[in-house]
Amino acid sequence: MVPWVSHISRPSWLHIPRPSTARHILWGILLGFSLSVTSTSIALYLKQRKQKRIEERFEPRPIELRSDEVVDGVTGLIGNTPLVRIKSLSDALGVEILGKAEYLNPGGSVKDRVALRMIEDAERQGLLYPNTGSRIFEGTVGSTGISIATIARARGYEATIIMPDDVAEEKVKALLALGAQVERVRPASIVDKKQFVNLARERAEHFGQDEVASGSAILPTSSSSVVVSTTAAEVVAPDHGILTVEDEQELRTKPRGFFADQSSQNKSNFDAHYEGTGPEIWRQTSGRVDAFVSGAGTGGTVAGTGKFLKNMNGDVIVALSDPEGSGLYNKIKFGVMFDQREAEGTKRRHQVDTVVEGIGINRLTHNMELGLDIISDAFRVLDEEAVAMSRYLVHHDGLFLGSSSACNLVACIKLVKKMGWHSGERVVTILCDSGNRHYSKFWNDDYLRDANIEINMGIIDDLLEAPLANNHSPA
Repeated sequence: MVPWVSHISRPSWLHIPRPSTARHILWGILLGFSLSVTSTSIALYLKQRKQKRIEERFEPRPIELRSDEVVDGVTGLIGNTPLVRIKSLSDALGVEILGKAEYLNPGGSVKDRVALRMIEDAERQGLLYPNTGSRIFEGTVGSTGISIATIARARGYEATIIMPDDVAEEKVKALLALGAQVERVRPASIVDKKQFVNLARERAEHFGQDEVASGSAILPTSSSSVVVSTTAAEVVAPDHGILTVEDEQELRTKPRGFFADQSSQNKSNFDAHYEGTGPEIWRQTSGRVDAFVSGAGTGGTVAGTGKFLKNMNGDVIVALSDPEGSGLYNKIKFGVMFDQREAEGTKRRHQVDTVVEGIGINRLTHNMELGLDIISDAFRVLDEEAVAMSRYLVHHDGLFLGSSSACNLVACIKLVKKMGWHSGERVVTILCDSGNRHYSKFWNDDYLRDANIEINMGIIDDLLEAPLANNHSPA
């Protein structure tokens, strides 16, 4: 044995741990692995329990053996629209983008549901009786008017629709073809007496004055949301007491004007979606919805549908799609309805500064207020993005959609990117109407160029290829 060898020190990297230290390391690794597996198992168990609770609340559609597929008239065609997977967007994002094909309703839009519910509710309340010469009045940018005109004709009423004079010409032609009386007025602020909604109310209040010497009388209702004028000789006040046979006969036979008021106070708008659209989506997805995205004009769709889905599963994200110039984006994001970019005199249009029709507004309606507590995020959609989406969908999916539908799908992409989703999450939105009502503006390249709105499908490619956000929670 060489004496000096025992005095040579080992380099630190040659240090071999003592047996007890090695055991500690091994036990630490095993313990860490066990904790990881345990926590993962617990998380999976809790997730499965939650999914089971959701499934217990889902009422499966029974198997139906049907031999008779006949529906009763045009109103029987409303609702139960398909939920269609948008293949190009879903494949590109790694999620499921599902569109509720409301453009397949007989009146061509989601507003068929609202129009039918408003008329049916009015009939149940005794405010309207068919085939009495009564007339329904509404102020609208088009789609609701077409739906009202369609259903009014089927149910035995006349319709007067008052609308801004800058909406797509196709909507006016459709209304006239349906036999509606159309009055076009300049776009104006809601505080203006000559704004189209205010004029509709005024026309309903004065309905029949020219024909009846005693003048038109206002029929009070149990709700302040509806103004009904009647040519009945006497007003039936709330304290009138029990109706006599003569009173009842007069109410049933005399024509009256009915102001639908879908935008402000008529809760039938909200109810049509809370009791119709929402439950349909829940059933069609077997209760598996991660997010619902919708634009808002009157607010009934996003509020009613969103409220139902949120009540069924509190984790469902409800997000707003809002075009340029609308104040709703600011209301959801910052709690205010206005910013300097939306000041009067700085916009192309008096109402909202956008080529998108049907959604976007600069005031808070009663129907929208019903859903403010469940809308957790909002996405601004530029005109160029909506235009690009419409062309992208035709090119890749053969879907010919209108401006609000395109706007909703742009917002779906932005939500998915913000949430960092890529594992098959389900995002449902509304395909409000088809492109058939938008040839003269949104689908008119010359019009868009004159308005300095770019037509570039590459905008959607850029959105789809954008990196996922690190923040996985809604603002």
